[in-house]
Amino acid sequence: MYFTDRGIEELQSRRGGESIAIEVLAERLREFVDMNPEFETPIERFATWLARIDDDDEES
Repeated sequence: MYFTDRGIEELQSRRGGESIAIEVLAERLREFVDMNPEFETPIERFATWLARIDDDDEES
């Protein structure tokens, strides 16, 4: 188990029944980077990965 799995599991247990708009997620990610600028690159990579996730299916 990776260290991040604990945070993901907490997110799922606390918020698993909720749905949010992509606009809300994007704003929360911006807020996170504003408070934690050292995470700018990982958040950018994560956001890009999410944005392109369907592209992987089309290439296969």
